[in-house]
Amino acid sequence: MDSGFRLYNVRKIKLAKQKLSFDHNLLILILVFVFVGLIAVADASAPQALNTYGDKFYLFKQQLMWAGVGMVALFMTSKINYKFWEKVATPIFLLSLILLFIVLLPHLGFKALGARRWIDTGLFNFQPSEIVKLSLSLFLAKVASKNKNAISYFLPLIIVIVLIMLQPDLGTALIVSTIGLGQIFVSGVSLLYFAGAVLIGSLGTLGLVLISPYRKERLLTFLQMERDPLGASYHIRQVLLGLGAGGIFGVGLGASRQKYLFLPEASTDSIFAVIAEELGLIGAAVIIFLFGFFIYKGLKIAMNAPDSFSKVLAVGITAWIGGQAFLNIASMVALVPLTGVPLPFISYGGSGLVTVLSACGILLNISRYSTHERK
Repeated sequence: MDSGFRLYNVRKIKLAKQKLSFDHNLLILILVFVFVGLIAVADASAPQALNTYGDKFYLFKQQLMWAGVGMVALFMTSKINYKFWEKVATPIFLLSLILLFIVLLPHLGFKALGARRWIDTGLFNFQPSEIVKLSLSLFLAKVASKNKNAISYFLPLIIVIVLIMLQPDLGTALIVSTIGLGQIFVSGVSLLYFAGAVLIGSLGTLGLVLISPYRKERLLTFLQMERDPLGASYHIRQVLLGLGAGGIFGVGLGASRQKYLFLPEASTDSIFAVIAEELGLIGAAVIIFLFGFFIYKGLKIAMNAPDSFSKVLAVGITAWIGGQAFLNIASMVALVPLTGVPLPFISYGGSGLVTVLSACGILLNISRYSTHERK
């Protein structure tokens, strides 16, 4: 009797330890991403920073600071029980909607690169659209946990997309759609509704492209890259020149020519092209593999999640980071038109890095409560 009781206690202790142990492989992967991102930003941003600020490490120092903030956020969110986010999902989502509205106001949000996406606090600038990626993931996961009807999923998603398109920012709207549709798909909503949403969304995206001269020009450039080489097709041609120059092994770390103000947005949207030029096909393949491994780990955590909220939330975070990485890399290799979305973890940008690391902390916390022992 005593031996049976002791065996029961040993099993209970082992189970408790298993639940409290997060996915260490995922944490290592995240740290690798942050390290690679810092090196890439220091390298790719140097010419732009020297030309604009007189200090080739200026943007790197900014990114290093935000990486520190992001790592603190990662540590904090990894320690907070994921159930906490279910309780605060609604107010966080409503606050993010308010911020999306504020960014449209002339004296509060400011316009750059043809879009009104940033809020200037006086100390720093941030993009509410980055925050809404996380808040939408939280809110739709909460909706799933309450077994709401289909409209409860689609209405908030539509509201977010409309507010983002008023900026306008089609790339972010596509990422938000990926998050929402990914979560809706695993939430048990009728496949008929899901298929209808995909169809309507695809037609809507095509319509938004055709009614906008700028987006229409990007589509035509994608279809006919030889047109207007010094104008509309300049960006993608410079990207492809960089990829071609890299070959299999690359020109060497720090030796990129395209980053010297030939390649637009070298430290943000086009940073993958700089990596591919310097490290070649092998380096580019490693980056793609790492993101593929992240998607695998995220989906595995979702499959083993203890309840519907954590499952749908893990899918949302994975769809966000994986979908954004795919869209960025696909646009760099001319599989899709240029969309202007940054590469998660790696591109320069404080708002994106901090929110992605915060979301990864939540994903790590969910992994603590996996219902299956990790091998």
